[in-house]
Amino acid sequence: MNISDLLSAHNVILDAGPANKETLLDLLATEASSRIGTPKEEILKALQAREHIGSTALGKGVALPHTELRGTENPLVLFARLRKPIDFEARDDEPVDLFFLVLWPTATRKGLLPVMGEICKALRDPQSLRKLRQAETPDTVVQLVRQALPPNAERELDDDDF
Repeated sequence: MNISDLLSAHNVILDAGPANKETLLDLLATEASSRIGTPKEEILKALQAREHIGSTALGKGVALPHTELRGTENPLVLFARLRKPIDFEARDDEPVDLFFLVLWPTATRKGLLPVMGEICKALRDPQSLRKLRQAETPDTVVQLVRQALPPNAERELDDDDF
């Protein structure tokens, strides 16, 4: 599996409508639950605990909510773009409209930081962010993310990463 394979068109949500941080986390937990089978409440509780430590907003309208989950076997990356940006307690005080949710199995935490690092690198380019905000289809989002990933992000993940 390639790192970019963790994000599929099935895991892209465009023009979602949450009005605040709590409803956004609830939406992400609901969507993630439907994909990995972990109860929504468990995912939501883990996301809220992580946000309590500090906001996962990166700046420039982007956030990377992430957490480790017990009992899940595979990682999940989910992308959500909001119709209207919301306050996500970003250091730059900019509202956030682009979210990359990363859920990782607790038992295999070794690969979490490299994946998050590759996502962060892909989101540094203002032109890539502009294109993500204009993308009309989930397939386009996936293609844009893959194009923005650094070349080494396409390496095969091996068993040591999980």
